[in-house]
Amino acid sequence: MKALLRQLRQPSLISNALKVALVVGTLLNLINQWYALLGQQEWRWGMALLNYLVPFSVASYSAAKQRLNDLTKNRAERHDGN
Repeated sequence: MKALLRQLRQPSLISNALKVALVVGTLLNLINQWYALLGQQEWRWGMALLNYLVPFSVASYSAAKQRLNDLTKNRAERHDGN
């Protein structure tokens, strides 16, 4: 768990996750709040925040897990002499 949290704090991982969240969150807001953008409904700030938070969380977690898997694989290969 500590190793995962260490990976989640890496600046490059955060930067990439923010980029994903910006693109995906914007698309989700366009889809989910279309009528609010047209002025036919109220803008839902909670939904807007979640539309950015969820992709950021998924991208961060996925990248951190992949980095941990890569580190584990590299250590195993060095240990095996490959």
